[in-house]
Amino acid sequence: MKSGRQTTLRSHVTVTGVGVHSGSTVNLSMGPADVDAGFIFVRTHGDGVEGREIRAGVGAVVATDFATVLGDRDGALVSTAEHVLAALRGMGVDNATIEVDGPEVPIMDGSAAPFVAAIDRAGIAQQAAPRRFIEILKPVQATVGDAFGELRPHADGFRVEVEIDFENALIGRQSCGLDVTPEMFRRDVARARTFGCMSDVERLWKAGYARGASLDNSLVFDHDRVLNPEGLRYANECVRHKMLDAIGDLALAGLPLRGLYRSVRGGHKLNHTVLSALMADRSAWRVVEDEPARIRRQARGHADVVGGMLGGMVPVYGPDVS
Repeated sequence: MKSGRQTTLRSHVTVTGVGVHSGSTVNLSMGPADVDAGFIFVRTHGDGVEGREIRAGVGAVVATDFATVLGDRDGALVSTAEHVLAALRGMGVDNATIEVDGPEVPIMDGSAAPFVAAIDRAGIAQQAAPRRFIEILKPVQATVGDAFGELRPHADGFRVEVEIDFENALIGRQSCGLDVTPEMFRRDVARARTFGCMSDVERLWKAGYARGASLDNSLVFDHDRVLNPEGLRYANECVRHKMLDAIGDLALAGLPLRGLYRSVRGGHKLNHTVLSALMADRSAWRVVEDEPARIRRQARGHADVVGGMLGGMVPVYGPDVS
């Protein structure tokens, strides 16, 4: 596959799971989309929402409390969009239609791995148009409470550095930094599950949330042990899942980022706040078509250029990339 070109899915593929908050069965289908279409969510079932669609972009975010929720002026359309967006972007898909027959993307096993497997089944097809990037030109920072995040210039593609700090001793303070490539995403990030403490789950249940949460789709900690029989998938699985969320949330830039994202004690709200601050400062970024320096070096060395490609989002024309 030639580098620097947009991609889409080769065929349609469907996955079925439960919504983590509703507990209802949800079907999600991913399929091909035209050049420059971006990632388009379509609701295929529901009173008053059937046929509604929305292009994934920072301006489409309507809530970030427990997940990233996308919608429009008529209200919320689909919740928990971050895991499927992370999978598409992480695997280098630029254009796709995502049809959902419920109010939230199925949680699957709590990670992006089932969506990566679905992308593998569908296949990835190259398109004719060149891929564009948002290049960060100067640092942009934001805080949400005691959380801090920033986007800043980075010559070699897109890098994510995340630090978390939890009172639970089994989680504690973890940090991880990785360059985002399809191989890295598949190997080092995709299998990391959403996580929480048992006390948090009980609180959410009482508030009417997390009705579909279980040990099958969440990594759950008690005071002194991991409750999941499987145990941890990575020694630092929690911070890797926060990286997964950040990759999905930052995909809402509308184009793949060329820069470094750093998050300390953050989550969906911080990710959205930093990205919104970037989009609001037109002097902090520019749109370019040339490939990241790392890929150019690999091409000159006759390396596997596709293996070094950044996963990316397609242009979202309008305020997100104008």
